Amino acid sequence: MITISNLTKSFGDFDAVKSVSLSVPEGSFLVLVGPSGCGKSTMLRMLAGLEKPSGGTISFGEKTVSDGERGWTIEPAQRDTGLVFQSYALWPHMTVAGNVEWPLKVGKMQPAERKARVNEVLSLLGIEMLSHRYPNEISGGQQQRVAIARMIAPKPKILLFDEPLSNLDAKLRVEMRTELLRVHRATGATSIYVTHDQVEAMTMASHVAVLKDGEVEQFGAPQDLVAEPRTAFVATFVGTPPANLVPVEPRGQGVAVAGEAMGPTFALERPALAMFRPEDLSVSDVAGPRAIAMEFAEASPVAGRVMVTGTRSDLRLTAVVDRAPRFAPGDAVYFTLPETPSALFTLQGERIA
Repeated sequence: MITISNLTKSFGDFDAVKSVSLSVPEGSFLVLVGPSGCGKSTMLRMLAGLEKPSGGTISFGEKTVSDGERGWTIEPAQRDTGLVFQSYALWPHMTVAGNVEWPLKVGKMQPAERKARVNEVLSLLGIEMLSHRYPNEISGGQQQRVAIARMIAPKPKILLFDEPLSNLDAKLRVEMRTELLRVHRATGATSIYVTHDQVEAMTMASHVAVLKDGEVEQFGAPQDLVAEPRTAFVATFVGTPPANLVPVEPRGQGVAVAGEAMGPTFALERPALAMFRPEDLSVSDVAGPRAIAMEFAEASPVAGRVMVTGTRSDLRLTAVVDRAPRFAPGDAVYFTLPETPSALFTLQGERIA
């Protein structure tokens, strides 16, 4: 449904998006995820037609809608897309029904058909009882539903979301994730969703593109990114909690892990970064083989287990265990590593094993 080829966006000497290429299947839910400043919102704005690419092309189906080399782009209103921003951008002088009906009026839909479509989408979002209220008379979560209803009312083939849940509280964010996926399935549209929250990315997406510094670090299904991260950045960005990366180096006949000799546990030819999954670590208040001494930072319950975090200088380790001794901040806690890591990366972050 969407093909992005060598897409680039420059602002002066700064490249916000660098030669990105992606192919998004029809009906999929693609999440663009990454830290602030990685280029994900700029990409979404180019998909919406709000920014012209500096290079590369964007195609919807067989139709090219932006061409950076030729310097042209189809206007947003001609793209058959819907867009929801972080701010709901509802018209305060219109009722809920009026906000949803407006794009249908602009599209010259007949009054009876407009009314039926407004009732349909308000019912789909569960806000039909709010139709006569104004935006300042409803909650933030309800305003977000109105913004989504307004977006899908004209039946666009592509839905674009720019961090739409970031203004909501934690409980409502979880509820709205479910609602958005239900709307996505009901409309059959292809959805592109921008967020910096990797939990949103991993729970909602059929496809995920992890961005860093304007480039795609990895593109694929959520489970593939967690199971087989291609870079150290992806390994430490996805997953709940994400994987641990520990510096390792050859030492004598064995390996030094975080500066501590561990014996001949796995083959290593040069300094690298070893990935250890939190569920593969154990914690104790006494030292043992393959244990690294850390300073206890925090512990929190996660789905019936305990997530324990320790720090030492610039090293941070997290373990997910069934139970853990009681620690106070600053106590010594020992993290025991498995004999072999789940993956190895170069010091520059490229996967080598």
